[in-house]
Amino acid sequence: MGGSKKTVDQKFSRREALKLSALALGGLAVSGSPVRAGSAPEATSCTDPGPWYPDTVDNTQTYSYFFGSTMPTFNPIDPTTHTYIPVEPNEMRITFMGSCIPPVRRSQCMMSVFVEVGNAKGEADSFVFDCGSGVCANYGAMGIGFSRMNKVFLTHLHGDHMSDLTHIYCFGPSADRKTPLYVWGPSRSGIKNPTPPPLYYDDGLTDMLKAFRKAWRWHSESFSFLKTTDGNYTPPKGSDWGLKVPLRPLGGDSRQDGYALVPIELNWRRYGNKLDDNVAYNNPATGVKITHFPVIHCRQGSIGYKLEWNGMSMIYTGDTRPETHSVAQASGVDVFIHECVVPPDVWAFKNMGLSAPPASTDPLYPVYQAALSQMQEVQESSHTPQGAFGYLLSQIQPQPKLTVATHFPVSDDTVNCALKSIKEHCPVTMDPTSGNFVFSFDLMVIKVSPDLAGGLPQQYRAVVADYGYAPFVLPPKTQELKDAKYQTPTMQIDKLDQETLIPPVDPNTGDCNYLDDGY
Repeated sequence: MGGSKKTVDQKFSRREALKLSALALGGLAVSGSPVRAGSAPEATSCTDPGPWYPDTVDNTQTYSYFFGSTMPTFNPIDPTTHTYIPVEPNEMRITFMGSCIPPVRRSQCMMSVFVEVGNAKGEADSFVFDCGSGVCANYGAMGIGFSRMNKVFLTHLHGDHMSDLTHIYCFGPSADRKTPLYVWGPSRSGIKNPTPPPLYYDDGLTDMLKAFRKAWRWHSESFSFLKTTDGNYTPPKGSDWGLKVPLRPLGGDSRQDGYALVPIELNWRRYGNKLDDNVAYNNPATGVKITHFPVIHCRQGSIGYKLEWNGMSMIYTGDTRPETHSVAQASGVDVFIHECVVPPDVWAFKNMGLSAPPASTDPLYPVYQAALSQMQEVQESSHTPQGAFGYLLSQIQPQPKLTVATHFPVSDDTVNCALKSIKEHCPVTMDPTSGNFVFSFDLMVIKVSPDLAGGLPQQYRAVVADYGYAPFVLPPKTQELKDAKYQTPTMQIDKLDQETLIPPVDPNTGDCNYLDDGY
């Protein structure tokens, strides 16, 4: 199945394209699963390398590779200054703030990848790639302030990839981000509604953010007794970032205000870097260039991103079925981040709390069959199962220095099972112990720098305080905050509400009800 690898400039044959489609469509032929429920087609040239499921001997409650003694730890907080340790001038640092796929999991938040680069090219820079539910807790634990989360790149508009945009937007201006929030994402899908009345939905990034801005108007106004506008901030022009469109806030907000929300909508059809029409960000001041390319996920309008800086590169594909753009883009990159999901049968019985499919005589079998059918449909529309992931990796030449499988519910049993499938389809040794492959987990830190041993990416486990607090980051000294929109903290509270307030000092008796300093 692995076959011989081809250079990325060769086109895939029709047979290979069909093979990739079949791998994505059913996933069962490449998953090592003997279950054949449902009607998903499979490639006739594929044979089962299994059967196997996650081994019940392996632990389902831990990820030994990540939490074992061999992975070096990284403390992101300087013990002297109690602030986040910045990247080195020649370093690109990649931190997984979220790493899982729905449904929610206590051990892993949804997807978010934080990428920051040093100042070797003039200025430091940082980027949030997706911001799914729960990830802001990890950003806070890492000591990363909102002002460093002001550029958000969404791969698509699914809730598990953008739910915490609410937290970033709503609470950034009351913290250290006193300038606009810039959000990149795909244009409208162009899919026609198949049921009457036939219409095209307004479902692009700008459409979503317009509704988002309206939805959070009460929040933004209620917090505007605080100073939220940096009077010294010079808003960038689109051309400053290699864009052909102006950078305009929605909703009439000031271009210097923290509650200004600026969409940068990307034409998801663009690919190939012709006339730079797939450039999402190109900043000469920092040396960072980010391009985008279409991927295959659920509905037209999903994209992946490639970041290049100072001779280093990384790719984050977001959610996608196996497809050839990712193969071509990943050739020789430093870090290739691509989703990998468990096969539908594993997904189904794991969600039921089982360790294997129930027997056909088991009362749970009809429930399992229904769950399996749904998981097959989800995979057919959206995802890359572990065997297809292995095949996709086999087509990349030269191999990335480090491949990271993400969007995966990790534990010893699921990871070991997935590795069997991946190795079956990829002749190149793909194993965490080899240093060129890893399954991501929340707070995994990857450092990339030519100054590191052999110039190879290094993996770390961030050590943070579970009961710590998000950082209070002071604004830059050069910042000149404009007066708050509302002159006093109580200006928006009705007089009747004031009459029901229990004051610190009883106005009639002069007695102290409580201390107004909070004690």
